[in-house]
Amino acid sequence: MGDVPKTIKQWQMVQPTVFNRETKETTPGKLEVAEIPVPELKEGEVLVEVAGCGVCHTDLGYFYDGVPTVSKPPLALGHEISGTVIAGDPAWIGKEVVVPAVMPCRKCILCKTGRGNRCLAQKMPGNSIGVYGGFASHIPVPSVDLCLVPDKKGYALEQLAVVADAVTTPYQACKRADLQPGDNVIVIGATGGVGVYMAQTVKALGARTCIGIARNPDKLKRALEYGCDHVISTIDKTNKDVVGEWRNFCKSKGLDNTGWKIFEVTGAKAGQELALDLLSFVGKLILVGFGMAKSEYMFSKLMAFDAEVIGTWGCLPEYYPIVLDMVLNKKIVIDPFVEVRPMSTIAATFDEIHKAGSPAKRVSLKPDF
Repeated sequence: MGDVPKTIKQWQMVQPTVFNRETKETTPGKLEVAEIPVPELKEGEVLVEVAGCGVCHTDLGYFYDGVPTVSKPPLALGHEISGTVIAGDPAWIGKEVVVPAVMPCRKCILCKTGRGNRCLAQKMPGNSIGVYGGFASHIPVPSVDLCLVPDKKGYALEQLAVVADAVTTPYQACKRADLQPGDNVIVIGATGGVGVYMAQTVKALGARTCIGIARNPDKLKRALEYGCDHVISTIDKTNKDVVGEWRNFCKSKGLDNTGWKIFEVTGAKAGQELALDLLSFVGKLILVGFGMAKSEYMFSKLMAFDAEVIGTWGCLPEYYPIVLDMVLNKKIVIDPFVEVRPMSTIAATFDEIHKAGSPAKRVSLKPDF
């Protein structure tokens, strides 16, 4: 356990990237090191010494794409956090934890009816708890939402930061889909930073068949070892081609092509439109990924198909111990998909991931102030 500091060091987003529509000029975003006082902890709060913070596409959206944060810059981004409690609630001091990416108020009607993952008063590090985020040395958070890491089972604590979002978001998506043992599933974006866990999660929860769809053939081949039973590359194929390939697979395996549950993880226009083309009779489309593009769809098809399109957001803190247990017991494997880097590489890492679109590994930044 570390000593309680007087200050918190942060990598702050001082300014997001700004595009001037009139001049067509782009002003690059700025990330700078800042040092702020440790706040006085309120009852029920703790100070977590950050072990690692994952870089999520949501962070890149805030920095590059004009997606607004609730708290205005300057602030530290980062909501995928693991660390050690060093101050506050005595029952938690010295404990290693994962900090949920979204922390509900537990008082509103949404929280009281089981939808607290989308609580409108929720607190999200790197977005809506003032200046505080995970790309920092420390962060104050409510203790009620913490997920205890009782035994790392060989993992470094900074590796487990990805549980806070990339691994728990798929579990919440499965809950929204009412995934049942024996269900047939398609994961669009099965090779991405969240998709690799989406495929593993549906299989761990008993899906009969999981088809992974993405572009990169090499990553798709790897996906066959981590949850996918069959894969389809979209390279040089129309949506009609992909739908036809899926139907041929169903026919070859004696599977009905009705009732499939489709998880769209990319958030990209192409992925969402493919998902809509794959949606068929009594199927469900669950939108997991976020994007800014708009798509056109004949919604009367939903009536004719008796199908559903469902959004999903974050994950209830109550589910975190379940997901962490799945990771620690290798029902969901994270090792090949996580890379730890010094937090001082944040600017270069942001740039690299932004340009790559779908990096091979989720990067967890370890504080090195």
